[in-house]
Amino acid sequence: MPEGHSVHRIARQFDRNFVGRTVTASSPQGRFAEGASVLDGREVVSARAVGKQMFLEFDGDLWLRVHLGLYGAWDFAGEILVDPTIASANGRMGQTNQRGTDLDAAGDVVLDADGENSLASIGAPRRARGRVRMSEQTHGLGGDTEEWPPPVVGQVRLRLLSAETCADLRGPTACQLQTPDEVAAAIAKLGPDPLVDDAAAGEERFTATVRRKPTSIGLLLMDQGVVSGIGNVYRAELLYRALLDPHTPGKLVPEEIVRDIWRDWSRLLVIGVETGQMMTMDDLDSEAYRRAMASRDDRHWVYHRAGLPCRVCGTEIVVEEMAARKLYWCPSCQK
Repeated sequence: MPEGHSVHRIARQFDRNFVGRTVTASSPQGRFAEGASVLDGREVVSARAVGKQMFLEFDGDLWLRVHLGLYGAWDFAGEILVDPTIASANGRMGQTNQRGTDLDAAGDVVLDADGENSLASIGAPRRARGRVRMSEQTHGLGGDTEEWPPPVVGQVRLRLLSAETCADLRGPTACQLQTPDEVAAAIAKLGPDPLVDDAAAGEERFTATVRRKPTSIGLLLMDQGVVSGIGNVYRAELLYRALLDPHTPGKLVPEEIVRDIWRDWSRLLVIGVETGQMMTMDDLDSEAYRRAMASRDDRHWVYHRAGLPCRVCGTEIVVEEMAARKLYWCPSCQK
């Protein structure tokens, strides 16, 4: 499931490519035909993300709420405008403790297993097709093409088309039109998001909620009503970085550790938005950073490492089910 950094990146892509533009809307699959007909011919006014949900505002006080869920994805095609903050990345983004390593000073790039440069995600304006899914990499789906609009591929729930850019939505958990009041109600049910809420207020709200709950901290971090955007990867990594047993009841976690988790989440979320990767390891040298950007297995402390030795103590990383998802943790470090 896309975690918070993914949805924020997608919202920013909509802000760059669709806000201020009138769109043609359709539902090639047919499952959102009525809603698409209402959106057709409207101007996109704003795009915002809160946790794992994205809200697109259209003229006429109409909103589209999208939750990608486990299988949802947005595909962008056409002229895809780059985020200047991402375009200026020089290889130091993603370091949770930056040490000035300039990986791309000579024009070099860091490619992942799919041959993509995570630091430049989506990339400069071009005619291309790109899939935005778990880490928002730009995967070529046919390369340059003169055909416009691009052909529909697969089961597209919703297609939004401007003069220059196409966005196709596939397999979302939720895709629905809402009024401003309904949007406000939906957001009110969500926990604080470090990129949306005031940092201090968000920290206080998160801390107060966790500290009064008998529920285990491993479950609380996955509860979108407690904190927005954390999914399976970030949960495992945040708990390891806090050296905290996932089974500890929230009300028994020391207040300062709860606050540290919020602050750490705030930092990791920014890194994820900047790089397109859930980079959770600290203080990597240039070569280790390259490996991490190229492979998920080299960018996490415990996630997806069941049966492997802990990077710190050597104890075998265990995996168990918690909140219907696999939880990875070190029983020695996380006491």
